[in-house]
Amino acid sequence: MSRSLRIAFVADIHHGENSFTKVGAEALPLMAEFRRFVAEAQPDAVIDLGDRISDRDHATDLRLEQEVAEAFAPIEVPRFHLCGNHDRDFLSVAENEAILRQPLGHRTVDLGDWRLVLWAADSKIHRPGGFVLREADLLWLAATVGAADRPLLVMSHVPVSGHSQIGNYYFERNPGASTYPGAERVRAVLARAKVPMVCIAGHVHWNTLTTVDGIPHLTLQSLTESFTTMPGPAGAFALLELGETAAWTVHGADPFSARIATAQTLKRWMTPLQPFEEHPELRQRHLGSAIRLDRAAMA
Repeated sequence: MSRSLRIAFVADIHHGENSFTKVGAEALPLMAEFRRFVAEAQPDAVIDLGDRISDRDHATDLRLEQEVAEAFAPIEVPRFHLCGNHDRDFLSVAENEAILRQPLGHRTVDLGDWRLVLWAADSKIHRPGGFVLREADLLWLAATVGAADRPLLVMSHVPVSGHSQIGNYYFERNPGASTYPGAERVRAVLARAKVPMVCIAGHVHWNTLTTVDGIPHLTLQSLTESFTTMPGPAGAFALLELGETAAWTVHGADPFSARIATAQTLKRWMTPLQPFEEHPELRQRHLGSAIRLDRAAMA
């Protein structure tokens, strides 16, 4: 049996000025903690799920992104980055690529028995309008899932599980900004997988596990978020160990863990029941009850 694959994650670093509940001034010291964690854990790869900065303007964002890139530079294991919405407000994908010195489009990387899928769907918040789910992004994911010959670890900045945002500081009153419009189409694509699958995202600034149609969707707390850990930042980063189980452990002031049997992620659930008022058996039952009540009232 091959050894487990070990991958370290960090999300929503938000280097820059403090903003709302994001303690951006602590980002670089917390990145030093993350580097120490990586050196000790010795993962096979490091994944940055995006939102490296809190955007301000083009010149400032170039400087902030460069400072985060320098914070990642001492890490010696392979590392892969995604762009978040804050990385894209004033900077292009090409500018992010130049700073991080790697391509930031859709990519797959085979590591051990798993295929890493970096789904670089458009993460820019378009104003007005919000996120846009581009057909080309969905088609690339569908082709990748359809061609899979080994388990898939699917990563994106924006989550697609559709999980509740109740209690979330940013998104309870702004749920439309927490995911893509049409995210159910992404879930339908993922459900076609014939191999085990785990999905991981950032963006929403809290730790969650949502299982949809047998597929686990994890989100990772932000490195500098404080709404769950006030007054200090969460200092969150995670280690995922992939083998016969997927073991997810979030470290920092907002710890979280989950353990999932990877074989279970292949089992699809029953198609959800249609609306009760449209189900013929339930309609007949309710109609019969109504008739009996009418007869009783007439007696």
